[in-house]
Amino acid sequence: MKNKTDAFLKVLQTMDDLRAGCPWDKIQTNETLRLLTIEETYELADAILQESPVDIKKELGDLLLHIVFYAKIAEEKKQFDIADVCNSLVEKLVHRHPHIYSDIIVKDDNEVKQNWESLKLKEGIHSSLAGVPSALPSLIKAIRIQEKARGVGFDWDHKEQVWDKVNEELNEFHHEITSDNDPVKLEDEFGDILFSLVNYARFYNVNPENALEKANLKFIKRFVEMEKLIAADTTNFRNLTLDQMEEYWVKAKGRVG
Repeated sequence: MKNKTDAFLKVLQTMDDLRAGCPWDKIQTNETLRLLTIEETYELADAILQESPVDIKKELGDLLLHIVFYAKIAEEKKQFDIADVCNSLVEKLVHRHPHIYSDIIVKDDNEVKQNWESLKLKEGIHSSLAGVPSALPSLIKAIRIQEKARGVGFDWDHKEQVWDKVNEELNEFHHEITSDNDPVKLEDEFGDILFSLVNYARFYNVNPENALEKANLKFIKRFVEMEKLIAADTTNFRNLTLDQMEEYWVKAKGRVG
């Protein structure tokens, strides 16, 4: 424990040194750091998907720097300091985990989530969805909305019901295509398809954001390999037919998976 405490104190001391002596660190504000923090969060997300412990450790350090930086700025403004951040966090965690710190008994993680949402409502948060940041990417936001709705019991009983909903939304989208073909309605119905698919994935413990990003990375890897194969044959990509491209695509899949 002492080594961890000493390491954290070194981070705080380094932040003090940078804030006092570095021209760049001196002028940073919450606003100037905000986008950098978002970028660092995505870099951590990438490292997690790549399953790289070295990169995860690095990106966690970068995020820790930002947390300490925000706390330092607040301390200078006499708003709060890093101790207040830590104490507030511990207080919240203890309060929202009565199954650990009191005599409440839960049987699984679902009951933990339900208790968490119930406690938040008792704390004066008027909607279970209030904690979903408006700036979240849409796919992640859909996941969080559905998780929070489930936390208060608003959920389907069976996987089959959710799949029926997916098919219903697909049929409604297809109906719009074959009837009015109104762009506004098509967008609306397509959004419903995506939302219902996210819901269905949740019932099988599939994270749609991770699944889609892995599909993106897989496509990129295969496409780049296909480009290499085409270039090796001194062929112009744009002169190929779709069938010829498909042949290269199959070869690329065989090489990189």
